[in-house]
Amino acid sequence: MTTDDNRAEVRSLAASLRAYLEWHRDAGTEGFPREGTRAGPQLAFSSEPKPESEPRPKPVGTVAEPLAAVPSGAAAATPTSSPVLHIRLPQLAAEVASCTRCALSSSRTQTVFARGNPEAALCFVGEAPGAEEDAQGLPFVGRAGQLLDRMIVAMGLAPERDVYICNILKCRPPDNRRPEPIETATCIPYLHEQLSLVRPRAIVALGNTAVAALLDTSLGITKLRGQWKLYRGQTLVMPTYHPSYLLRPSPQQVEAKRQVWADLQLVMKELGLNPRTTA
Repeated sequence: MTTDDNRAEVRSLAASLRAYLEWHRDAGTEGFPREGTRAGPQLAFSSEPKPESEPRPKPVGTVAEPLAAVPSGAAAATPTSSPVLHIRLPQLAAEVASCTRCALSSSRTQTVFARGNPEAALCFVGEAPGAEEDAQGLPFVGRAGQLLDRMIVAMGLAPERDVYICNILKCRPPDNRRPEPIETATCIPYLHEQLSLVRPRAIVALGNTAVAALLDTSLGITKLRGQWKLYRGQTLVMPTYHPSYLLRPSPQQVEAKRQVWADLQLVMKELGLNPRTTA
């Protein structure tokens, strides 16, 4: 490796470390877990948006460098680059863009398909686009999305390289209301095919709507969070709170943030990940 390559690598590691430490500073973390500590540090996620440190998402169908060296576990292995993935996923995105199967097609600005790396081992699934997502055509780009990105960075991952992000619905419900059952039933076949193409090793289901749709359950998120479940009998799912819930002032907010971090640590353990604490 040349001297210039070494310097570039050091700069990249330093930038990752800086983002990680800034996130923990804002979260109010005091110190790091000792070796053998099961739950790790108790964190309270910062609710204030930060300047973006990651590049904007790549167009759907392009593939960045996938998460490397993820050990085999209970979930299906992450595939190598697949011609079917590269061909069919953009086709599916185009089909979604022209969809008129439900009334939401008449009120949307544009559809919202996905962002991130379709070859990543980890997928985050939320509820539906909001106003910012409807305007930009990308999921999780508003305040909740900025918080989600900081959570992903705290896991030691890059949001546009190491994870894939999508929603149950591809169109924004008016006034950001909760999706109607008929809307979910009409739109979820797109998500099922999307996930069958991406084949993540694990899914983080964000909030009640995502959990109910993925797991076909009526149990609430407070009863399911922190417990591994299976999507279609084969893909691990970790239910946890939606980032928008963590942004709502409430007496439970601090504890909810700590619980989300504990849930994400279970995901990290399954994928063999550790937070970046040193360069």
